[in-house]
Amino acid sequence: MTQIIVLPHVELCPEGTVLEVAEGTTICDGLLENGIEIEHACEKSCACTTCHVIVREGFSSLGEAEEEEEDLLDKAWGLEPQSRLSCQAVVRAVPLVVEIPRYTINMAREGKH
Repeated sequence: MTQIIVLPHVELCPEGTVLEVAEGTTICDGLLENGIEIEHACEKSCACTTCHVIVREGFSSLGEAEEEEEDLLDKAWGLEPQSRLSCQAVVRAVPLVVEIPRYTINMAREGKH
């Protein structure tokens, strides 16, 4: 099991929390399995940016982002160098500190994907 520290998010996790997630799980699935209802409008198929997170610590432990993910991230609100789509970022043995951005661009709902 690997620890994910989720920083406070006004709507999804006001107090912040610490999760224990199995290695090999995506960040998105780890959040959802622990009651943090992060958006995932494309049902985790790497077709939108609603599950965008910023990995504040442990970023280098994640596998490289595929080109498709990189292209989508360019459209994410609040993009930072440590940004990932949580549906594509697989947890490894290194603990992570994750921030869920305050806003998302819900391209799937807006019909722009």
